[in-house]
Order: sequence, then structure tokens, then C-alpha cells
Amino acid sequence: MSDITLDQAHDVVKAARKKAEEMGVKMDIAVVDAGANLKFFIRMDDAWLGSIDISIKKAKTARFFDMPTGEIGKLSQPGGALYNIEHSNGGLISFPGGLPLKNEKGEIIGGIGVSGSTVEDDHAVAEAGASAI
Repeated sequence: MSDITLDQAHDVVKAARKKAEEMGVKMDIAVVDAGANLKFFIRMDDAWLGSIDISIKKAKTARFFDMPTGEIGKLSQPGGALYNIEHSNGGLISFPGGLPLKNEKGEIIGGIGVSGSTVEDDHAVAEAGASAI
């Protein structure tokens, strides 16, 4: 199994932070490795305390299921194939802001989770981070 390196995780967080600063939002940004273990985390000054846990869970959720957290949200609606999945694995996040991270070969090597603003902003910052690999 391929795994994200510390340098790659740092690049992801750096790119995400840059995007957040450009957007004028304060974010908590988490990167997990291929095993869904926390690899890198930052909390921008004055970012919400409640978003720390959310960002980490978004990163883990994206890695656990190898899909964007927003897609899991669509599948977990009442009547959906994954209804109530957010109650599994110690709690998942099923709204945008978490993405799997892939290497140049397309292999999943980790996940990024971002929280601290609207889900649209969270997703945009996560996309900027993911594009750094």
C-alpha cells in the first residue's frame, strides 16, 4: 500500500492554507495517511474549535470510503443505500470538505479534511490541498 509522505502532507496543508487565506476564511485542516491515521494538522488562528474534530473526521471518512465526503452525504439520505452510515466507525462526516488524496499513479495515499466555513468553502479549500500532490 502506498502512503502519503510527511513532505507531501505538508504540501497539501500548505496549499489548502494558502487557498483559505485567499478566500478570507479560517480553517482547521487535517491530513490522514493511507491507514486513516492523522499525519498532519493545522488550526489557523481563530478557526473554530468545533471544526478540529470535524476536519479530522472528514479526512478519515474520505479515506475509509475512498470518495468525497459530499458523495457519501448523497448516499446516506433517508432511503439511500448508506442511510445512517455516519453513525459507524466512531462517527463519520457526510457533508463536503473531505477528499481522498491520490499519488501520480492514481493510488489513494490518504485523505484531507477541511472545516471552518460553509461546506462549499470547505470543499474548495480541500480541493486546493488535494491538487498539491
